[in-house]
Amino acid sequence: MLTARPLTPAAGPGPGLLAALGAWTWLGVDPADTDLAHLLLAHPPGRTEHDTAAAIEARMRRRSASLGGLAEPQDPVPDLGERLLIVDTSTVLLRFHGSRFGTRLPVRSGWTRHVRDHRQALIVIGSDPLPRSADLPRVDAYLDAGLASGRLLFGLAHPAA
Repeated sequence: MLTARPLTPAAGPGPGLLAALGAWTWLGVDPADTDLAHLLLAHPPGRTEHDTAAAIEARMRRRSASLGGLAEPQDPVPDLGERLLIVDTSTVLLRFHGSRFGTRLPVRSGWTRHVRDHRQALIVIGSDPLPRSADLPRVDAYLDAGLASGRLLFGLAHPAA
């Protein structure tokens, strides 16, 4: 006799993917010209034949879901809750549902101070690959192209109290 067992929610990202993600932080402004801390997460280019554009996009959409679900550019930006753990001025972790692990963010003390003082940061997830070594001009071009093509997802995260 077979018995049904409840399905468990999908596990969050594992340490391998979290360590592989590229992350960039900067201080910018929102559409109303208010200062806002930004965080971009992007998957590195594929290393195997399994790392197709579709597979990379699917992984990044799962990362979006494990943060609580980010919005398309034309939609209202959702509140993701307390996702940022500020360890010190140079160490901030981004936490995901269903994972014991977090992504360590490349931060400067000014970014961390802004997040601590204003209690929020805009999370941007890119659906296309971007090398972890990408410099500022390449990141700007990536953001421009992703925004124009609707391949960026957005959410507002807060530091843990």
